[in-house]
Amino acid sequence: MANKLGFYTMDNFDFNGKKTLLRVDINSPIDPVTGRITDDTRIKSHAATIKELLERGASVTILAHQGRPGDTDFTTLENHATLLSKYLNKEVNYVEDVFGPSARSAISSSKPGSVTLLENVRFYSEESIEKVPEAQAKTYLVRYLAPLFSLYVNDAFATSHRSHPSLTGFPMVLPSCGGRLLQKEVEFLSDVMSTSSKPCIFVLGGGKVADSVQLMESLLPKGVADKVLLTGLVSHLFLIAKGERLGKATVKIIEGKGLYPLLPRAQNLLRNYSNKIVTPVDIAILRSDERVELPLGDGQDHSPIYDIGSRTVELYSSIMGEAKVIIMRGPAGYIEDQRFSKGSEELLKAVVKSGAKTLLGGGHLRAISERLGIAEKIDYFSTGGGAFIAFLSGERLPAIEVLSVSAQKFKADR
Repeated sequence: MANKLGFYTMDNFDFNGKKTLLRVDINSPIDPVTGRITDDTRIKSHAATIKELLERGASVTILAHQGRPGDTDFTTLENHATLLSKYLNKEVNYVEDVFGPSARSAISSSKPGSVTLLENVRFYSEESIEKVPEAQAKTYLVRYLAPLFSLYVNDAFATSHRSHPSLTGFPMVLPSCGGRLLQKEVEFLSDVMSTSSKPCIFVLGGGKVADSVQLMESLLPKGVADKVLLTGLVSHLFLIAKGERLGKATVKIIEGKGLYPLLPRAQNLLRNYSNKIVTPVDIAILRSDERVELPLGDGQDHSPIYDIGSRTVELYSSIMGEAKVIIMRGPAGYIEDQRFSKGSEELLKAVVKSGAKTLLGGGHLRAISERLGIAEKIDYFSTGGGAFIAFLSGERLPAIEVLSVSAQKFKADR
């Protein structure tokens, strides 16, 4: 096999003078009114891989997607190209075409050191269809573009749980490797799964409650997570599952977001792993236009829970102080209001103070850590949402598996 990862990395190839096809995941939140990208974390994250390819003499053509057909964020990559140019400090040639004459002409005429971003690959209908890699290698996208390239690099860990043509088709017909972002994410998460990374503490918050529940259902039975510290909406769900009184305003939010069907799953997790699941002991609400911290069940009927309180921060910080690995996903409170970003800020400071190996998931936590000036003290920022959960759950990641197939099929060009 190529190495301990099972696939080639960028260290295994000579990119000098090579036309290189790079798949990234710059799928970003879009303001439905203005069309503006509201969080460019993923765009910024891929800059290092692209810069290295350019420094090593490649001409780089990028494939990426944005949104899904029918969704409000399904749009062109024009704004992405502008932001990518900013982070590369180099003009990116944006082409309004995926594999038609304009795209092929731009690729053919590209020179070493140039960057070309093709149009949203999901404008091409076959890109959204799941098939085995052998079938994806026969799609028009791969048949038209592959002959124009010498190498393929997949840096899109966040979509590696998909088997789409741009992810699994090209490695079947081109020498391929994982980009730096994908490589680092696989290495970090593989380390988390090892027994040497104990105690391993997860801090789960944010708005993706179903994802957090699924992650807990996978991690706790396998013993990967020694403790799961809950914040945000997922903590509200588990507090209800424990029989705690949260107040009408918070219950109304839980109902409005359709989270009650998750309640039986939360109750089941508590029955089996109550010693590993930790919930808040105090909360913060808005009263008379000020942040007020209260014990659970005290005066919360007229104001939703907006954050965890100081006692919860203290409890969670003490648990994290014993950790070897900490993985934190999603903010602890309603960070859109500065008064309720305190919980997230204090937990991030505790993460750094712990001295544990740390991974943060989500653009919100990265933005807060940058604002606090501690981003450089975080070991890794994850870009993978569904892929992150799938990897830790032990599920197949087709786009990574096919890199191993490609490594067996094609010899590395050192």
